[in-house]
Amino acid sequence: MRPVNRMDRLYALVEELRAAGARGRTARQLADVFEVSVRTIERDLSALGQAGVPLATRTGRAGGYSLDRSMSLPPLNFTPGEAAAVAVALSQSPHVLFGRDSRSALQKIVAAMPDRALEEARATAGKVRLLVQPVADPDAGVAEAVWAAVREGHGLRICYTDVGGVETVRVVEPQHVVLGPNGSYLTAYCRLRGEDRVFRMDRILRVERVPTEPRGHRVSPEPVADGHQTKLPASALCPEAWLPDGNPTTGSPSTGENSSRNTDTGLSRTTGSVGPARRGGGHAQLTRSHS
Repeated sequence: MRPVNRMDRLYALVEELRAAGARGRTARQLADVFEVSVRTIERDLSALGQAGVPLATRTGRAGGYSLDRSMSLPPLNFTPGEAAAVAVALSQSPHVLFGRDSRSALQKIVAAMPDRALEEARATAGKVRLLVQPVADPDAGVAEAVWAAVREGHGLRICYTDVGGVETVRVVEPQHVVLGPNGSYLTAYCRLRGEDRVFRMDRILRVERVPTEPRGHRVSPEPVADGHQTKLPASALCPEAWLPDGNPTTGSPSTGENSSRNTDTGLSRTTGSVGPARRGGGHAQLTRSHS
């Protein structure tokens, strides 16, 4: 788990207790979740109580902390079908970057559902099977550093091993994280090659944060493997973009290949192809990632 500053941890503590429902959490359980000491958790809970957060405490062996449900906002109610759909969707992306957040999201859904609805959701999800293709996982520390660079927009110095086993050290300006059935990738502007490149994350051996040199405004191309479309998860957070022209009251999502709005379908088709994915030596490769 990446280090979290205290303010972020206080917010996360409230959400963890909200997800736990009436069962609550012990200080030890919370300390394990946030990878801090029990004493730190107790100080944080004391600060939350002083700030007016409605905490309830229980003493004894079954004791712990919970949110006073009568003073908290009611949870969102998911139908059994919605809960099953979310469980299936999150199970399709067990990447190291999102594993903990996926589990936390499902925990909140489960905690908010009545027992009968939860059993129906489990029965529905139990009818689904996902085909799993084992791929090489990147180093968790490397993946976190790469993801932070993509989110925050700073440069990286990476030690990278190409398909031929040759190591190079290069400074890159991260653009996107690409997750696919053959592995995960970083797209970035490579200062060594002077162009956009794609790097397999499991071949990045070491990373070091460096300042990003200003190069003027530049639109990063969408990474598209030949023969494949790129899904844009951000479109799921903009429901108004599901409909043509962003009009939520008319029409249906456009699925035409020549659609001018990628956000209509959450798919991207551009000329910025990174080459076909293929297997070699037990690893998937993207052709532009090796040079």
